[in-house]
Amino acid sequence: MRTTRGAICWEPGAGKGWAVEDIELGDPRPDEVVVKLAASGLCHSDDHIDSGVYVGLDPMLGGHEGAGVVEEVGSAVTGLAPGDHVVLAFIPSCGRCFSCVSGRTHLCDLGAHLFGGVALSDRTHRVTARGRGVGTMCLLGTFAPYAVVNEANVVKIREDVPLEKAALVGCGVTTGWGSAFHTAGTEPGDTVVVVGAGGIGMNAVQGARYAGARDIVAVDTVEFKRDRAKVFGATHTAASVAEAFELVRELTRGTMAQRVVLTTSTADGALIEPCLQLAGKRGVLVITAIAPGDQLKVDLDLFTLTCYEKQIRGGLFGSANPRIDIPRLLDLYAEGELKLDELVTATYTLDEVNQGYRDMLDGRNVRGLIRYADL
Repeated sequence: MRTTRGAICWEPGAGKGWAVEDIELGDPRPDEVVVKLAASGLCHSDDHIDSGVYVGLDPMLGGHEGAGVVEEVGSAVTGLAPGDHVVLAFIPSCGRCFSCVSGRTHLCDLGAHLFGGVALSDRTHRVTARGRGVGTMCLLGTFAPYAVVNEANVVKIREDVPLEKAALVGCGVTTGWGSAFHTAGTEPGDTVVVVGAGGIGMNAVQGARYAGARDIVAVDTVEFKRDRAKVFGATHTAASVAEAFELVRELTRGTMAQRVVLTTSTADGALIEPCLQLAGKRGVLVITAIAPGDQLKVDLDLFTLTCYEKQIRGGLFGSANPRIDIPRLLDLYAEGELKLDELVTATYTLDEVNQGYRDMLDGRNVRGLIRYADL
């Protein structure tokens, strides 16, 4: 048992923020590891717990984007050892289910347990606070300087990459980059529109650039984010989807974009048709943004969808294979092909987690980062 501190959302959906207080972490089971974290990203998905986008949740230790050093391994763990540098992938991969053996590890059946809050090993809590069990966001709970996690969530990485930057590929970088590169299937010469230039969208811009897109249009209502998008590879920006429509029509001589990626803070059914209008014949719209669990209605021109053979695709974790793509992305960073340093707008202590989310919601951050220790 280890005593530390963590940020807990005690009333999911109530909008009361995070309470930073003492917590206890249980000892690792045979297939689990203890990781001392260097940093945790402040992803919008954690704010969805507090704001109520995710429904029906119990109290939860937040955080699902982290990296650190393995301190202890369970007796059945074979691929990891104390001292290993690791990134925590927010979706586990068992390697045995249909999705995993088909090469789609981001759709592993274990993903069904992401919001259950209990450990994969025995369905019990690894975190206790105020005398009761507390769930962990996406089976991780990186809003604490230590995490007890299943080895299915842990990816070993090279040791020459700063861990606070490596933390970013646990969710945001991989999700955004992969949304453009893998899910959308961007090809050289394409015109790509990214709607929403936050922590996910900025990396979709990077993925489109790496794939060889000719024109990359970043759409965001916040001027600061539009300006920052140019650093990551955007060739053009727009303040609204309507403004982007006219710009894309001019850039493509009326044929419109080959790929559109929706990475707004939350997905809205009313946005789908305007975003799909940005795509031309056989154009692809990737919906990476998460919608509230009770949103069932979508505006959609079905006639044009069929006649133009447009495609709508859901995008989870950038359709990535974490054990391949996380090390690959860090290789690209080391080679100067992927920008990670520029993503971090501000760093915070754990006690400043609520300020970090205020900054995010006010449009001041591309990505905020909680720093724990220099490892």
